[in-house]
Amino acid sequence: MTINIEIPTALRRFTGGSKSVECEAADINQLVDALGRQFPAIGQHLKSADGKLRQFVNLYVNDEDIRFLEKENTKTKDGDTVSIVPSIAGGTAQKN
Repeated sequence: MTINIEIPTALRRFTGGSKSVECEAADINQLVDALGRQFPAIGQHLKSADGKLRQFVNLYVNDEDIRFLEKENTKTKDGDTVSIVPSIAGGTAQKN
């Protein structure tokens, strides 16, 4: 099964500048592992040392947030698009 993975700008330096890459996997966990094997530098940004997806990394399968599906066990099928969306935090307090 070939899955298209959309790479956000902040992580493209780990994929040689590619906006998207393809991997084969039956679920999200396998997909993230396959992506890490293909591009070793990106793996540590997606998973922690204990092998869990990092909290600030949001993944979407065909625009569906995996947190509302089966999380890392969410199944993938040929032709799916998985988007990696890093959380953005920060900003400043607005003063009146």
